[in-house]
Amino acid sequence: MGISEFVPSSPAAVADLADLAALALTLGALVGYHVFLSRKVARNPNYTFQATMRRSRAAWTRAIMAEGKDILAIQTLRNSTMAATFLASTAVLLIIGVLTLSAQGDRLEASWHALSLTGPAGSTMWTIKTLTILVDLFVAFLCFTMAIRQFHHVGYMINVPISGRWGHVPTDIVISQFERSGRFYWFGMRAYFLLVPLVMWLFGYVMMLAATAVLIGVMFRLDHMPASEGEIAERAEDLDRAAPSEAAAL
Repeated sequence: MGISEFVPSSPAAVADLADLAALALTLGALVGYHVFLSRKVARNPNYTFQATMRRSRAAWTRAIMAEGKDILAIQTLRNSTMAATFLASTAVLLIIGVLTLSAQGDRLEASWHALSLTGPAGSTMWTIKTLTILVDLFVAFLCFTMAIRQFHHVGYMINVPISGRWGHVPTDIVISQFERSGRFYWFGMRAYFLLVPLVMWLFGYVMMLAATAVLIGVMFRLDHMPASEGEIAERAEDLDRAAPSEAAAL
């Protein structure tokens, strides 16, 4: 048994192997990017915009429940629900479009792989690509629908008076449910971002890898809190920690 038996000989097999390797590299690069962000946030809580928003949602919830600003809470949650609804509806439309596209693979794969160095892929690989895009869109749809569900629950919980005359909902529970809705929304947006290299995958693995590099650069610009804003947030936190001690001294 020689080494040549494990090496694909036909052009279609080489193209399929290159496409699968590109998919593995793309997923590995995106996972590595988010591991990098999580480690940075562990050292500096103000490193990413998402970490700052998590603290902002918690502070906003405490302020709303303490001051009884029911109308402001409902209006803000309504805006979030409408945004998630729009994105979930868009995912459904894209799913229908991908299903229509999958039936035209025999006619499109040759022209769409014109820029591929290994030539057009086979029908099996075309099916795998469209199925991967469908799974990604289904994940986005599920995340946004779950975000809508959580926003709906928070709308009831956040308006329960803290006085407890008719019952009491701890503020920390409301914050945790609100944070869960934010995580679902975040995962849905990440699924949309992943859609960019997956669509480029239809044109070949070279386009997919190029799109992955561009996507990581764009996400870093969106995720990373600028140094000036991060310093402002840190100074604000220092002032918040110093306020109780100054009040006690007075």
